[in-house]
Amino acid sequence: MQLHELVNTIGQDLQRRYGEKVHKLTLHGGFSCPNRDGTIGRGGCTFCNVASFADEETQQQSILSQLQDRAGEVKRAKKYLAYFQAYTNTYAEVQVLKNMYEEAISAADIVGLCVGTRPDCVPDAVLDLLAGYVEQGYEIWLELGLQTANNDTLKRINRGHDFECYEEMTKRARSLGIKVCTHLIVGLPKETHQDNIETLEKVLAVGTDGIKLHGLHIVEGSTMAKAWRAGRLEAPELETYVETASQMVRMTPPEVVFHRVSSSARRPTLLSPLWCENRWLAMTEIGRSLDKHGAQGSLIDRPFVYQPPVKN
Repeated sequence: MQLHELVNTIGQDLQRRYGEKVHKLTLHGGFSCPNRDGTIGRGGCTFCNVASFADEETQQQSILSQLQDRAGEVKRAKKYLAYFQAYTNTYAEVQVLKNMYEEAISAADIVGLCVGTRPDCVPDAVLDLLAGYVEQGYEIWLELGLQTANNDTLKRINRGHDFECYEEMTKRARSLGIKVCTHLIVGLPKETHQDNIETLEKVLAVGTDGIKLHGLHIVEGSTMAKAWRAGRLEAPELETYVETASQMVRMTPPEVVFHRVSSSARRPTLLSPLWCENRWLAMTEIGRSLDKHGAQGSLIDRPFVYQPPVKN
C-alpha cells in the first residue's frame, strides 16, 4: 500500500476537501530569528543552519515573484498554499506581516497560508491577523517548531522556550480557529525512543491539527556539526528513525494530519545522516512498517481509513 493509504497526509487531506490537488509553495520572506539576533539568544538552536531548508537567494525576490516561480515548477496542481518557511515568519511588525501575507493571498489560486514560526514569537496582534484570514475562508496553518516536549533537551539545544510556552500558544491559536502543525525532531542528543513517545503523548494531550516529523540532520554551520566532527554526536540510523517514527504515527489519532513523516537535505550542507539525501527512502520504509504493523491510529484502536478523494 502507498503511504497516503496508511497515513492521513496533508496532500490527501487537502485533495479530499478541495476536490483537487493543492500544493505548498515555499517562500522566503527575509525574516530573522530572535534566537539568533540577541533578542532571546545568540547562535540559534544547536541543530540549525537554515540554508539546509531554504535557498537564501530567494529572499531577494518579491513574494509574488517567488510564487510564480514555484507554481511554474508544479505540474499537477492548480491551487496552492503559500508557505512562509525559513526562519521565524511572525518576527516583524504586524503591518509588515500583513503586507507580506496579503501579497501572497492576493495571488491567483492561493487558498491559504502556512506560517512557520516559534511558539514564543506570535503576539496577539499576529494571532488576530491570522484569525481574520480564517474568517475570510482561507486555509491557515500555524507551523510551530517545538522539536521536543522535554524541557531539559530544549535547554541543551538552545531553543529558548519551554514546552509550557508551546502549550499556551497552541491553545490560543486553536481557540481562534487557526490550525496548528507541530514540528518534532526524532534523534536529538541524549533523547531515547521513549523520550520521543512521551513528546508525542504530551503534544496530543494539548491538541494539535497536524504533525511534521523530522529526523535529526547534522548540517554545516551548526553547533552540532562541531560535536559531530569531534565524535561526540551521532545522527540516527535509518532503521532507528523508521521504528520510532512509525510507532508515533500509529499512536496518532486519524484526524491529525501529517504534513511530513521524514525530511531531507543535500550535501555539502548535509553532513549526516546521508540517508536523508533521498527523501523517499525513509518514507518508503515507514510505509512498509505501517503496512505490516498497522496504519495511523492503530495503537489507539481508531485507525485511519483511506478514503479516495472525490474530484469536482
